Amino acid sequence: MSALALEHQAVNLGQGFPDFDCDPRLLDGVTRAMQAGHNQYPPMAGIPALRQAVASKIEALHARQYDANAEITITAGATQAILTAILACVQPGDEVIVLEPCYDSYVPNIELAGGVVVRVPLTPGSFRPDFAKISAAITPRTRLLIINSPHNPSATVWSEQDMRQLDELLAPTNVLLISDEVYEHMVFDGAEHQSAARFAGLAARAFIVSSFGKTFHVTGWKVGTVAAPAAMTAELRKVHQFNVFTVNTPMQHGLAEYLQDPAPYLQLSAFYQAKRDLFRLGLEGSRLRLLPSTGSYFQCVDISAVSDLGEADFCQWLTREIGVAAIPLSAFYGDGFDQRVVRFCFAKKDETLREAIARLRRL
Repeated sequence: MSALALEHQAVNLGQGFPDFDCDPRLLDGVTRAMQAGHNQYPPMAGIPALRQAVASKIEALHARQYDANAEITITAGATQAILTAILACVQPGDEVIVLEPCYDSYVPNIELAGGVVVRVPLTPGSFRPDFAKISAAITPRTRLLIINSPHNPSATVWSEQDMRQLDELLAPTNVLLISDEVYEHMVFDGAEHQSAARFAGLAARAFIVSSFGKTFHVTGWKVGTVAAPAAMTAELRKVHQFNVFTVNTPMQHGLAEYLQDPAPYLQLSAFYQAKRDLFRLGLEGSRLRLLPSTGSYFQCVDISAVSDLGEADFCQWLTREIGVAAIPLSAFYGDGFDQRVVRFCFAKKDETLREAIARLRRL
């Protein structure tokens, strides 16, 4: 879709990345690190200062203590973190449950490890977890469950009750958990992000994944984190060492310094809520039916009143004829389930969003 958007000079609200820059203070910190000579291999698990900053942030936000030395690992982005966690614990034939629609790396990662993908749908329309279906999918061969909140692509946020219900469901099992929390600092309308770290039973079995790229508008830096109990982290690092070995040094030093001020990530929800509200307000009264957007930087819309085309064909038509790129939700389902819903990304400059709104209102 990004290639098609470029070809037709469309406003690209498809791929999930900002079109604005990060805080200059972060760039200055990385520059200082390079000039200070931090340009060689760092420790395999990440520089101590950054691992400690991550551990301190988790404790401050979620009241869970992680040992920075034994339980925090710096990764080459969240996608590498997820692949590494899967390779660390999934053996050929093990079953791994994914909740569809899901981020597109999960299934290939599982297949690369020789695992068996078990697809459980989130409730169509609301995208809430269906715990009866999750429970029914668990078998003696289930090794791992992957969850994602705030959720890409639906922009749904799991509640405290959802997380407690998951904790109760997994309590009698040995199922491990990957909690993909890359949009953790983008939760709207006064709600709080319910990290797996907040729940003792989940934290004890979870690889908790986050992303500096998403949080600080530097997706091209590819720096992420994994928090997990020491025994699980030891296995993760065995794979990490021979996967990427380590993550670029000056970025780690710059991020460690930048994290000393919590304001940038504490203010991020308000920053993105303003963009969400701008986008939603602009589309009020249009024929696109707005679905709730309670977290992440995505907005899904129902296209039923606009077109009889399927999602994928509609997104191509929208890019070519209207000049706005979107992503079909069917791309996030293994069977291409089409519910006439497409996803826009509002992590854009206000002027970009206004231009997209003007074009979309022609529908």
